[in-house]
Amino acid sequence: MRRPTLFVPLLAIAAIGCGAALVACAASADGAEFAFTTAEQDTQRFMTWEREIELTEAQEQVMKDALAPMPAPCCSDNSAYTCCCPCNLAKSWWGLSKHLIAEHGAGVGEVRTTVQEWFSRLSPDGFSGDVCGTGGCNRALRNNGCGGMSATKVNV
Repeated sequence: MRRPTLFVPLLAIAAIGCGAALVACAASADGAEFAFTTAEQDTQRFMTWEREIELTEAQEQVMKDALAPMPAPCCSDNSAYTCCCPCNLAKSWWGLSKHLIAEHGAGVGEVRTTVQEWFSRLSPDGFSGDVCGTGGCNRALRNNGCGGMSATKVNV
């Protein structure tokens, strides 16, 4: 069993391996890196992970423990673990969570912290928690929206 790793947010420049521009990075104790890039690229990447990564029962429990106490940013009467529907926003944070757990051995705290950072990066002013009930399903993620329901047409 892999030991959970610690993710430490920091800023890094391309010369030290995190990309062509200044981006937020997370380094694990085993030296693996996770870096946010652009909202457009990350949303697609995370949604792909959501489709492709299958978690074990134990890994699924880590995801549940990390996300169940958090309100979904788009529909705060649901948890981030369940949400109310598989919108592009939900698929993005579920995919990010799966990747952190399956590929980096992240624990509950690391998953929760990184997902919260993802929410902040998408919408620096925050989410209202009532997006789904107020017609925001197709509104851009950066504008307190769900980004749509189709993986081929994401409104970032």
